[in-house]
Formats: sequence, C-alpha cells, structure tokens
Amino acid sequence: MAAQRTQASRGSGWVHGFIGMLIFSGSMPATRVAVADFDPLFLTVARASLAGALALLALVLTRSAWPARPQWRPLGVVSGGVVLGFPLLTAVALQQLSAAHALLFLGLLPLSTAGFAVLRGGERPRPAFWLCAVLGSSLVVGHALSRGPNLQGSLLADGLMLLAVLVCGLGYAEGARLARTLGGWQVICWALVLALPLSVLGVWLMLPASFSGIHGSAWMGLAYVSLFSMLIGFVFWYRGLALGGIAAVGQLQLLQPLFGLALAAGLLHEAVSAGMLGVTVGVLACVAVARRLTP
Repeated sequence: MAAQRTQASRGSGWVHGFIGMLIFSGSMPATRVAVADFDPLFLTVARASLAGALALLALVLTRSAWPARPQWRPLGVVSGGVVLGFPLLTAVALQQLSAAHALLFLGLLPLSTAGFAVLRGGERPRPAFWLCAVLGSSLVVGHALSRGPNLQGSLLADGLMLLAVLVCGLGYAEGARLARTLGGWQVICWALVLALPLSVLGVWLMLPASFSGIHGSAWMGLAYVSLFSMLIGFVFWYRGLALGGIAAVGQLQLLQPLFGLALAAGLLHEAVSAGMLGVTVGVLACVAVARRLTP
C-alpha cells in the first residue's frame, strides 16, 4: 500500500511538473515581445511586483503561517534566483537575441537543475539517468544550433543566458527542497513577498515618463510573465519537483525549448522545421527513460 501511494505521488509530481513546464514555455516569447517596448529592468521589477502583490493577497486570505527561521535563507536564494535573477538576465539578453536563440540555452536547464539537486537536495541519480539527461540536452542544443543564422547573437548576451540557466537551476532546486516542508505554492509566494519591497522600489525608480508608446502586445507579454511565468507556473512546478524528485521531474524542461519554439512560431512567426518534430520524439524518449530510472 505504501509503495502504491509513493508511486501515485510520483505520478502526480510528473503531471504537475508537465503543466508547469507548459506554462514556462511561453516565458521567452512573451519576454521577447515585452522588451520590445519595456526596459528590461522595469519589466523585471514590474512582473515581480504584480506577482508579489497577488502572492501577498493569497497568503493573507489563506492565513498562511510564517516560514520558520531556517527557511528564510533558502527563500532568499529562490527569490534571488527565479524572482529577480533569471527574469532580469533573460530580459537583458533578449534585447539582442531572438526567442529561438534564448530557448537554445534552456536545453541546458535540466542539467543545471539536476546538478543542484545533487548539491543542495541530496539526490543521487543513477549514471544511466545522467546519460539520458546529457543526450536529451544535446538533442535540444544540437537542433537549435542547426538553425544557423537565425540564432546568431552577441557573446555578452550568450553569457547572460548561461548565467541565467545557472541561477534558475539553483532556484528550482532550492525551491523544490523547501516545498517538501513549506508547500509548493507557499514557496513561490513567500519568495515573491520577500522581493516585494525591492521590486516596488524598482518600479518607482524605473517608471517610464509615459506609456503612450507601449503597444498592446508588450502589455500582454508583461501580463503573461507576471501572472503565469512568475506565479502560476511555479505553483505546479515546485509541487511537481517536490513530489516526483528534483532531478527526475526536472528533465521535463527538455521539452520547454521545443514547446517554446512552437509558441514563437505562432506569436513571432518563426519557422518550425520537420527536424523539430523529430527532436521532440527523441526528447520524449529521453524523458520517458529518465522517469523509469527514478529510484
């Protein structure tokens, strides 16, 4: 009976993780649209402020207990990694990169998350698991590189994306570790509230003199990254990681660049090749094997 409950819990973790991954898939295209009109720093603090206000409201309405003293430091890591660090780094990079190029780097996010799961979460995946992770990441990155001239960008922007992958992987692993005791939605809500004073101050300092030149598409991009990328996606994602295992469920991120490219094709009119479909099948196989290798 206990084994069945454990298996059901892991299955629920994969479902929650998949939903979170789907939501995150729209982040790069939405950010690319938003930075066309918004300053990257303003976009970062604005999305954090809007999501933080909703998070504070949720915590107050549910009368959630305050985190214990030892939990505040990990919450600071989550806040710095996924609330401020990753959004700012990607927003700056996307001023020079296409959404397709930025999505290339997200193919490395599963390895980053799994690495921090070992360092911070105490997980010990099997060697065959790492083989699947590396193979899946190679498929995604290799496909992205094969797209040629459309992926050209600056060295600085590429470096920012690599740094974003590292801080995001740390934030994912740390948040998932906290979610086991604090709860998935509470982790992201408290992380957003922790960053709220700084983000609100940032909005006040970076407020544009006029919003007359902001197009509707940029407002929609801001709304998406504030509500879905910054809050709702993490509710599912952290619960999925906590239930199914950080390293294992984190492999679902291999699908994020592919779904993101599909969204970029629809929103930004980028071409989707037949090769993308083949890579999707290969990545799905890697994720399926990784799931079976979960201890």
